[in-house]
Amino acid sequence: MKTLAESLFRASAAIRYVAVYRGGRLEMHERAELRAPSSGESDRYEEILVNPTLLVLARQRGEIDCGGLEYLVIRYGSFFQIVHPVGGGHLSVAVEPEANPLALIEVIRTLARDHGLLQ
Repeated sequence: MKTLAESLFRASAAIRYVAVYRGGRLEMHERAELRAPSSGESDRYEEILVNPTLLVLARQRGEIDCGGLEYLVIRYGSFFQIVHPVGGGHLSVAVEPEANPLALIEVIRTLARDHGLLQ
């Protein structure tokens, strides 16, 4: 996972942190020179409680008549959060607030595939 985070950090200076939560195991990597980082403890709870819950709700809604769920984009006051389901969990990428998170989706998905996280 560290190499995925490193690849994402190299791909865009707008990426703040990368987390993968799979099989009950959380791994997070934060960009070293972050300005105004969020609390590591709150990030942890976001990854193990909030994002899995949001994915379940959005996936269930998406499967009714929307063609499924590909990913979520959340806009917090200090950053965007892109949450992508993966086998057994999710990939989460925090993006600077002045960036366009939709412009990063394909980069994130391509690198996640390259690192064996997505098919």
